[in-house]
Order: sequence, then C-alpha cells, then structure tokens
Amino acid sequence: MRHLRWVSILLICAATATAEEVTVTARVAFANEHATKHREHSGVVVWLVPVGAPSALPADSPPRPQLVQRNKTFEPHLLVVPVGSIVGFPNRDPFFHNVFSLFEGKRFDLGLYEAGSSRDVKFDKPGISYIFCDIHAEMSAVIIAVPTTYFAVSDRKGQIIIPHVPDGRYVLHVWYEAAPPQLLSSLTREVPISQNEATLGVFHLTMVPSPEAHKDKYGRDYDPPAPDNPAYPRP
Repeated sequence: MRHLRWVSILLICAATATAEEVTVTARVAFANEHATKHREHSGVVVWLVPVGAPSALPADSPPRPQLVQRNKTFEPHLLVVPVGSIVGFPNRDPFFHNVFSLFEGKRFDLGLYEAGSSRDVKFDKPGISYIFCDIHAEMSAVIIAVPTTYFAVSDRKGQIIIPHVPDGRYVLHVWYEAAPPQLLSSLTREVPISQNEATLGVFHLTMVPSPEAHKDKYGRDYDPPAPDNPAYPRP
C-alpha cells in the first residue's frame, strides 16, 4: 500500500510538472475614423474558456467585488467577475439610489435604498449585465460574468495580459461596449495556448456612436432631474 501511495504521488507530481502555464498577450487597435478620436484603448474585455472543461473557476469562494455609487456614478464603470461572484452595491452618496438591470445578463431590481446602505447580487450565470439607476438617468455601468478565471481588460494603450494560463485549447471571447455586436461575435473562435503560441495578436475593432438614452425600469423616459434629497419619496 505504501508503495502504491508513493507511485500515485509521483504520478501527480509528474502531471503537475508537465502542466505549463504561460502569460497570454494581445493588443487592441481601432480601425475607423470615429475611433481615432478615442484617446484611450481601455475597456476591451478578453476571456478564455477551456475547451471540454465545465469551467475554470476556483474551488473556493469567488471574490466579493463592489460597484460603488458615488457622485451619481458607478465606480468602476466596467467590472468583470467569475461566475458565482457576489457583487456589492454600496450607496456612498448622501441620497437614495435604485439600482437595476432588466435587459440582458443578470436581471435584478434592488429597489430604493438610502445613503450608507448596500445591497448584494450573486452573478450565478455567464452574461453581460447593463446596470442603471432608476432615479439618476446619467448613471450606467456594465458587469460581465465569465465562466473562467482567465480574463483581462485592456489598459489605456490597448495592451491585454492574462497570466497563468495552462497549455491547452480555449474558446476566445472579446467584448467592447462601443463595438458592433456582429464584429464581436466574429472574433469568437477556438485558439491553442502554449509556450509557442502565447499571443492572440491584434484585435481590430470599430466603434459605433453611443446608443439612444435608456429608459427607466418601467420602460418610460426619465423624469426631469429633481433636487436630491435623503428623504426621496418612494414611488
């Protein structure tokens, strides 16, 4: 039995030793004239889902990030989390907010809650959630839940770095808020990752004009702005 135990340990160590990890890189470039006026190349999300594996999620609890409401904005505007993450929505403004997402991805309505309080939402399936406030039309954010831990967001220079990716085959996904959905779909493909193939190349993206103003959670236009008041009446 002791001999078999040592053989098992040696086999596990050998398998671990052959599982190489690499740093995957890529770069973003905008192709159309509208995009050349965009000074930053940040906000492009890239994630890799292992082929044939149910997920690449950790066995322990995912992190608990936050989407903070401050100065009538969400901070950060873009948040990428592994599926199963619980995201906090603390209200750091001195007045009420009403956070909701009813269009794609995770659908929820946190209702009206006061300054200094917080609400939690578990993002239990993959998807892209567009987040708004039912009181302040200028507030918007995006949360992307991905079924993997191999993801990254481009920096201001358009560089993308995904560390500690094991050798193997992956399905590549790319997302950018201002890019046409058809273009993003065309970038989805299977890619090999190894010591000799650790770069995904350059993603050539185009930008489209900003969409029309969104509606409130009831599908109506927002009311004209009113003075903020900690005692904001319930609808």
